[in-house]
Amino acid sequence: MKPPVTSRPSIHDLIRQQEKAQFGHLLAASVCAAAVAVAAVVLLGLSAWFLTASAIAGLGGPLVAKAFNYMIPSAMIRLLAIVRTAARYGERVTGHNAALHALAALRPQLFAAIARSDKGQSLSSGEASARLMQDVDAVQNRFVRLSAPWGAGAGIAAGVITCAFAGWPVAMGVALIGLAYIVCAVLLAKRVTQEAGRQVRTTAGQLKDTLSSLSAAAPELRAYGMSSWACDRVNADAVPYVEAREKLARGTAWLALVQSLAMAASVVLVVLTTASGSAALMALALLSAIAVLDACGTLVGAIGQRGEVEMATARLDALMASAKSYRDDERVQSYIDIKGLSPLRPRSRLGICGASGAGKSTLVEQLMKLRPAPEGNIRMGGHDLSRLSPQRTRSLFAYAAQQTHFINGSVADNLRLAAPNATDAELWSALERACLDVRIRASGSGLAMPTGENGNALSGGERRRLGLARAYLRPAPFLILDEPTEGLDAATECEVIKHLRAHLATSGQGLILISHRSHPLTLCEEVAQVSGVNSDGSVKLTVIHAHKNSGTQSFAI
Repeated sequence: MKPPVTSRPSIHDLIRQQEKAQFGHLLAASVCAAAVAVAAVVLLGLSAWFLTASAIAGLGGPLVAKAFNYMIPSAMIRLLAIVRTAARYGERVTGHNAALHALAALRPQLFAAIARSDKGQSLSSGEASARLMQDVDAVQNRFVRLSAPWGAGAGIAAGVITCAFAGWPVAMGVALIGLAYIVCAVLLAKRVTQEAGRQVRTTAGQLKDTLSSLSAAAPELRAYGMSSWACDRVNADAVPYVEAREKLARGTAWLALVQSLAMAASVVLVVLTTASGSAALMALALLSAIAVLDACGTLVGAIGQRGEVEMATARLDALMASAKSYRDDERVQSYIDIKGLSPLRPRSRLGICGASGAGKSTLVEQLMKLRPAPEGNIRMGGHDLSRLSPQRTRSLFAYAAQQTHFINGSVADNLRLAAPNATDAELWSALERACLDVRIRASGSGLAMPTGENGNALSGGERRRLGLARAYLRPAPFLILDEPTEGLDAATECEVIKHLRAHLATSGQGLILISHRSHPLTLCEEVAQVSGVNSDGSVKLTVIHAHKNSGTQSFAI
């Protein structure tokens, strides 16, 4: 029976889950946003009325000034200022708290999607960084701005009601101008800013990708005098990004112009309709109308960023879709069956040789589910490899790749990626089996010796042996070693092979070894030659050396 495959949730599903999980914080942020808007509008209108009325009272002489009630309005102004400040603080704290908690849940899920994906290798480091950082930050803006419509709505309502003290015609006119502004701004945002936001998101990812790849090749570019060429490449990718940013800035400027025109129209309306009335009420209506348009602008700003958010979620959704979801409920007992070869059981040793580029690494990357494997070409325990989860299949292997990658940390940090709980004694034992312990001890720092960015503090042969030591630490049924002795001198190669033979005898692990050198292949019971890759992605294999495999044990995945 094949383990069933189930569909993975989309990024929209994950966002909705986080919205439910952070409902309390989001509700508090919305209430605070509404309180901020109402307090700001009433404070602005009341202050305008109070200053104007106080000035008029002062001009009326001592008796009028003495009769004017300064205490209640001034106390209300202080209260509103306190409420606005406290509510603004509450909105920031609760809104960002919800956003940051949501991101803390989303980023690991997205990183796991990259690791699960059969297409993980096709996602460059720059593009992966853009999606995990830049696109997720756009999702953060979505959470932060969920309170914006509530704040804008409360501000508009408060402004219209405040304008009504100067007359309902004023209030209705300001409301209509605000509505017209929102409609015009939304239409403009859809035509200009949303599309520009999508372009910014796409071109920024391309620029990051270029910068990442060229930064990794910086030593070679300097050595070959290609720095100017690299700068031209960066500039070529920067131009579309800058143009998209300029287009977005122009769209934002048009939105600001529309808002300014709407404010001007509101001011003219208020002056014309209240010219014969109280100067204090005119001042109240003027600033309240401006506050209404400012609240509308907040809503329009949230709508204007929708393009970037939609593009970001679309890119993240594509990332989630590339990772299948598997349900490996049953334990699978048996062997690895690669079409054209003898079944691989524990303690089996398979050697793979062939010309450079023939497809040797492709085969082991298919086994590790680092790239898609053609259906029907590889089976594990009677199950087609394509039906098993990457986590389940990768648990079978301790892998030392041809191009080993390291984190920017110490030797111990990099070794413990394979065995987080390994003791120092176990780390030294692995280094000794990889013939690297003498070099690490001689550094003076021991296991704390820094490896540098991607291991650049080590030579090529030392990086290869550090990768081998890391593979030794992983308790898995099989070792997969891709050119483990490449770049080593003959004497060191002999020592490495001697220690590898002893390790296999002690650990009982099987071996899948890729090499174009004959000496390492003497470890193997069966040697297959790779002569190319078929159109369906399967690797062409021919057995060139074999004798009876005595392994009879089974393993579980």
